[in-house]
Amino acid sequence: MSSPPAIRAGRLQDRLAAFAAIGATAKNGVNRQALTAGDRQARRLLAELGSARGFAVSQDAAANLFLRREGRDPSLPPLLLGSHLDTQPTGGRFDGALGVLAALEVLEALADAGVETPRAVEVVAWTNEEGSRFSPGCFGSRAFAAGRIDPAWENALSLDGERLGDELAATLAALTEAAMRPLGGTIAGYLELHIEQGPVLEREEIAVGAVTGIQGTRWLEIAIAGAAAHAGTTPSSFRRDPMVAAAASLHDLYGNVMPRDENARLTVGRLRAEPGSINAVPERVIFSVDIRHPDPARLDAIEAHVRRTCAHAAAAAGCRSEASILFDMPPLTFPDAMVALVEDAATRQGFSVRRMVSGAFHDALFVARVAPAAMIFVPCRDGISHNEAEDVEPRHAAAGAATLLECALAAA
Repeated sequence: MSSPPAIRAGRLQDRLAAFAAIGATAKNGVNRQALTAGDRQARRLLAELGSARGFAVSQDAAANLFLRREGRDPSLPPLLLGSHLDTQPTGGRFDGALGVLAALEVLEALADAGVETPRAVEVVAWTNEEGSRFSPGCFGSRAFAAGRIDPAWENALSLDGERLGDELAATLAALTEAAMRPLGGTIAGYLELHIEQGPVLEREEIAVGAVTGIQGTRWLEIAIAGAAAHAGTTPSSFRRDPMVAAAASLHDLYGNVMPRDENARLTVGRLRAEPGSINAVPERVIFSVDIRHPDPARLDAIEAHVRRTCAHAAAAAGCRSEASILFDMPPLTFPDAMVALVEDAATRQGFSVRRMVSGAFHDALFVARVAPAAMIFVPCRDGISHNEAEDVEPRHAAAGAATLLECALAAA
């Protein structure tokens, strides 16, 4: 080893700018959705950067892309570092990309210093974390953890009518110089750097978040059925209006769930009335309810409250309510030893650090099913994410990368 390995912050910033140019939007954001031409261009750039440094480039059947720096013993399971390169339609420059490019920076820092690790260290760019173009999200990490691709996933269609299986095949074919590798396999551990996507670290002026786990997520669809009627001729006493029931339900839920539990999250992101005529009482109102909590018992309790509230409001309006589960992801707790690894790494670098729960799910949620995993959070300005205004100060990006490097040295 010629010198201690160190992050080159300027190189990291240059890389972030180069990748942000792929799919750049007019508002300084990025539209680089999964398995699009832009995604393929970003994958190619990552592969070229890795290949130029002598790292082995490979991909698996889920189009997860890997850069490998070999260790002394190739038979040992590798340590994985990474995140994702795909974005929301109006996404930011750092969500996902920071984790991938900081992981590349770690590999380059090790190479620059001539550090020989006992085991290989690999960068991974997971496929379709966002789920904005194809469902499910975290497609690549789910497939990696399962060791297989669910055939139903391949038939998922994008809004523009493209089939995931076809776009996946085209993406793999666009990078034929990457060696094909088996899907899944044994790894020593996984570390993921990500922006917080919330305001806590910036508000408390803390440089690094040591993520203790990921809160549970449950999506419900509520359908309230009433009776269609003429908007101008039907008095209220003759109406069975599902919109009245929906409004009463949402008033109760927004007024009671989050205000009474600071760890709870409740969001209604979709609402539609059927048949959707401007001059008719709707026959049905359908809306989504996204509930999240780190405690599985509280998640169950909130779901029960949602169901009771909607049923009561529907009955009061002469309607009927039905609830179905669209998605159910239980909470995850990372191993305490891995959380402590992040804390110790940040402290040795002189960064302030605090433990925190992730409100969003990430690829680490699925990789943690097959190996010890941890996440490192860094502040993002005003907590803004999934937005073209997303921003991360260079000093925070560098602090996250330095912490990742320190963690990798300890874990590898």
